[in-house]
Amino acid sequence: MSFTIIIIIITVLISIAAFNNADMLNKLILWPRRMDSPAEYYRLLTCGFVHVDYMHLAFNMITLFFFGRELEVYFGLLGRPLLFPILYLSGIVASSLPSYIRHKDNSYYRSLGASGGVAAIIFSAIYFSPWTRIYIIVLPLPAILFAVGYLLYSAYMDKHGSDNIGHNAHFWGAVYGFVFTLLFDPTHGRIFFEQLMHPSF
Repeated sequence: MSFTIIIIIITVLISIAAFNNADMLNKLILWPRRMDSPAEYYRLLTCGFVHVDYMHLAFNMITLFFFGRELEVYFGLLGRPLLFPILYLSGIVASSLPSYIRHKDNSYYRSLGASGGVAAIIFSAIYFSPWTRIYIIVLPLPAILFAVGYLLYSAYMDKHGSDNIGHNAHFWGAVYGFVFTLLFDPTHGRIFFEQLMHPSF
């Protein structure tokens, strides 16, 4: 069984359990104001295993399914399959840290969802295949152009949006996923830039 499927199963089971258990949700959610001791820092990771509702859960897990399977192939070709779960889990933490720092004195702020880890997976996959097509509704868009638009949109909405979506986590998860892959790819970016210079549509 692939790491992608294992992560999806675990996340679905925990999220569904937390839908009907407020105490469980409150123990797992990112709640910066409550994280005043190292004993609470686990929330930086566990917040990625709970979701607002079934729609939120389904969107993240479906996205993870399609991009995760592809990325596992790339890491397998590098001979480093364990990089996949390491990237996903550390991506959740890395994308949660900026929100924790920004809102540590805000008693009302809470955050949850796997979006930061999923964004890390998406941008790692884009690193390996920047000209692959990503479909936005029905519009096929080169992955690298999607990546630029995603970052610009996330940065803008983080500053000006009021939709209760964690755009900050999306942005930093995406950046982390790309940088992580750049550091662990033995070519250290050479293959990525060679592909970038030779568009394939």
